[in-house]
Amino acid sequence: MDTEQTTTPRREAALGAVGFLTASAGALAGLALWLPYGRRGLFGAFEGERNTDVLLLGLPVLLVGGTVAALAAFAAVRGRWGTALGLAAAVAGLAAVGYGLDILAGPQAASDCGSPC
Repeated sequence: MDTEQTTTPRREAALGAVGFLTASAGALAGLALWLPYGRRGLFGAFEGERNTDVLLLGLPVLLVGGTVAALAAFAAVRGRWGTALGLAAAVAGLAAVGYGLDILAGPQAASDCGSPC
């Protein structure tokens, strides 16, 4: 008798669908976290100053970060600790890149407004 656990195609399809929905929910969470920064960086500046890094760098980092974080949680729930740890390390790396490059910073005029503000 074979001791390996066999999975049926239906179970594999269900796990794939749940994984896809988890990744989609993570991407939507990343987008929801980005929206306040994106609005402030693209439209909330003094005299039309914009910070396009919020769009070009911040949006992809938060979308990928949300997706990877959700997949890390999904892997942990399934008991795949090695995969979950690797994905958590990827989230930490993305967070370090985000903080290091300050990709969610607002426009410069909004931060050094001076004494009238």
